[in-house]
Amino acid sequence: MASLLSEQGTAARRAGQQPDMDYWLLTLTIVLCGLGLIMVLSSSGIMAERFWGDKYFFFKRHMVFLIVGLCVMAVAALLPRQLYLRFVYVWLAVAAGLLALTIFTPLGIQAGGAKRWLSLGPIAVQPLEIAKVALVLYLASFFSRKQEMIRSFSVGFLPPLCITGMLCLFLLAQPDFGGAASLMLLLFCISLVGGSRLVHLGATSFLALMAAIFLVMSSPYRFRRWFAFLDPFQDAQDVGYQLVQSFYALGSGGWLGAGLGAGKQKLFFLPAAHTDFILAVIGEELGFLGISMIFILMALLFWRGMRIARIQEGMQERFIAFGMLLILALGAVLNMAVVLGVVPPKGVPMPFLSYGGSSLVISMFCVGVLLNLSRTGGRA
Repeated sequence: MASLLSEQGTAARRAGQQPDMDYWLLTLTIVLCGLGLIMVLSSSGIMAERFWGDKYFFFKRHMVFLIVGLCVMAVAALLPRQLYLRFVYVWLAVAAGLLALTIFTPLGIQAGGAKRWLSLGPIAVQPLEIAKVALVLYLASFFSRKQEMIRSFSVGFLPPLCITGMLCLFLLAQPDFGGAASLMLLLFCISLVGGSRLVHLGATSFLALMAAIFLVMSSPYRFRRWFAFLDPFQDAQDVGYQLVQSFYALGSGGWLGAGLGAGKQKLFFLPAAHTDFILAVIGEELGFLGISMIFILMALLFWRGMRIARIQEGMQERFIAFGMLLILALGAVLNMAVVLGVVPPKGVPMPFLSYGGSSLVISMFCVGVLLNLSRTGGRA
């Protein structure tokens, strides 16, 4: 299965030339970030003016996040790759430590019945985003070193399952059911590409599904919330409210939309309009064509990321590139699915578009790693 990510060298590699940085990926990222900046201003201005007395409150904060993200992307693109390859356990320790601090110390910020944020002075950090990167780096290192024993359960599959399970337990203690599910998806996809036996993946997936069903069934509120997407209009004023308002926004946009800034659902009807449901605002104001443009830009970005993964000479580099792309792709696909009512609601921000510091900075870091790998064509 690892051959899914491999490809014989490009003409530049055969000629001994060092590839250029993938400027298509860089351009697509900047375009998406620019659109995100515009839509954050459009979707948050009225709320910011009412509650903060400054219609540019979220816009200015998002601008700061974007500048930090661009700096992180540049550093990740230019730093020696050994910082990613050799210190995977340091990344894991940092991620686990931050998750533990969120749960067991006063630094954890309580919001919406869960402690998913960590207060570090003037900034708030969501450790889940760091945990995704740490898990990808660990899995890339593991599957590149254990290829000869990858079909053994005790040596080739159990260790990454235990590491992922540990991080998931921290997330479930917050509780963050969706965050734990996202880490399991990362494990499943990388293990599948890495060559794990299908019987191991199938059995683990079945057990994870049974555990998920138990967790959902054991909580009446979680049960109602997770199944509200099947018929959100049945309880449109409670658990189905956010999804119903998202449908209204998307349905009223038509082909061309109401016009930039002219949307009505952001007027305190659609919760999280500038964060998790910013795609609904885009659909209302820019219409079907605007939504389609976002989908096309995302698809092109994923294509460039997959191309970078395929041209890597080293196995670990291939897995890292695939994993960084997977973080972005899963975030985008899950956000689209939630906004469109295809899957149960979960607080998943849209990469590059949604307001928020942790998600944006980590997304830019993932792009920076991909640019780093494209810049050297797989040679350290």
